[in-house]
Amino acid sequence: MDDTRTQLEARRHCRSLCLALEGLEGTELARLARWGGRLADVLTDGGRLLAAGNGGSAAQAQHLTAELVGRYREERPAYSALSLHAETSSVTAIGNDYGFEEVFARQVAAHGRAGDLLMLLSTSGRSPNLLAAAAAARARGLAVWALTGPAPNPLARAADDAVCVDAPTTATVQEAHLVAVHLLCSFFDASLPELRAPAERPRPALDGVPRSGLRPTVLGGTS
Repeated sequence: MDDTRTQLEARRHCRSLCLALEGLEGTELARLARWGGRLADVLTDGGRLLAAGNGGSAAQAQHLTAELVGRYREERPAYSALSLHAETSSVTAIGNDYGFEEVFARQVAAHGRAGDLLMLLSTSGRSPNLLAAAAAARARGLAVWALTGPAPNPLARAADDAVCVDAPTTATVQEAHLVAVHLLCSFFDASLPELRAPAERPRPALDGVPRSGLRPTVLGGTS
C-alpha cells in the first residue's frame, strides 16, 4: 500500500468536506433556520415529519427522525417523525407488489396529511422512488424539502425547497448532510417556546393587559 498516496487522498477528502461546509455555512444557514421554525410550527400543532432516503441517505433520514422523537440536546417533548424506509414490512411488500419506485410514495399516501412535511435525502437528486414520493406528497398537500448533492437536479426541482450541497463525491455530500441535519435540529429546538432563552420568551400579562400595553386580540368570540 502506498502510504503517501493514501494520505494525499485523505487530505483531499478532508479539504473537500471543509469546502462543502464553507458553502453550507455561506449560503444555507438562513434556509435551515427557516426550516427549523416551520418544523417547530408543524410538529407543535400536531403535524408530523415524514422522511426517506436510500442507502446512506436512509441512515441520515433516520438520524433526523430519531433526534425529533427522542431529543437533540435539551430535554423536550417527543414529536412525531417517521422514517419511511425503516418500515421494512411495508417497504418489501410495496416493492414486491408495486415496484421499488412506489415504496415511499404509497407510504406518503397512507401517512401524510395536508400540512405535514416530507424530507427527502439524496446525494444524486435523481432517485425515482424519491421523485415519486415528492409527487405523492405535493398531491396530498404536504410541503416537500430536499437535501441533495449539487444542483441542478430533479429532486431539488420537485421539492418546495432544497438544500443542495456542492461536493464532488457521494461520501462528502453525505457528511455535509449530517451537519445540515444537526443544524436543522438546533434551529428546531431554538424555535420551541419551552426551550427559548428567558429573554426571548414573551413577558406575562398584568390584569389581562400585556406589558406592551396592547390588549390581546380574541379570535372566535369565545374563550
